[in-house]
Amino acid sequence: MMIEKWQKLASKYLVREKWATLRVDEVKLPDGIVKDDYYVLEYPNWVNAIALTAEGKMIMVRQYRHAADIVSLEVPGGVIDGDETPEFAVKRELLEETGYSFETCKFIAELYPNPATSNNRTFTYFLTGGVKTHNQQLDEHEILNVEEYTVEEVRQLIGDNKIAQALHVAALWYGLAEIEKL
Repeated sequence: MMIEKWQKLASKYLVREKWATLRVDEVKLPDGIVKDDYYVLEYPNWVNAIALTAEGKMIMVRQYRHAADIVSLEVPGGVIDGDETPEFAVKRELLEETGYSFETCKFIAELYPNPATSNNRTFTYFLTGGVKTHNQQLDEHEILNVEEYTVEEVRQLIGDNKIAQALHVAALWYGLAEIEKL
């Protein structure tokens, strides 16, 4: 069976803010049914980093996430600002969040966080040769700890369900596949 795209008949914005936009679309499905209340979240695109120090340790960050009310162990990353390229954004985010600079930077994955209800993408990069070159330059609302783990420790953390952020677990699996190629 051929899967066809829906036809967007109309859109109305309900919220337009810096970090998120909510619109409601009227869509026509391939079978002719019209749905007048399909909600879409528009977020900026994001970057994630699977970052290895010069000693081969994986850099992770631990921070509070208010929406889920958890302290979360994650990979470094963040929002792509304006017209930044994803590669520039991931290097900037790493420097701001961790203070590390890297020898190599390779694109390894592009994922949609939730294509059913949001339109943004997350770009994942694999960086090696990390060296601490700067102090953290955190945003006003960021409070995070930088932690280093061996590859085996990260595998164990995933296996023990200690990393709750789904996009970050996916990024780590792509990163672990890259490590196996080294």
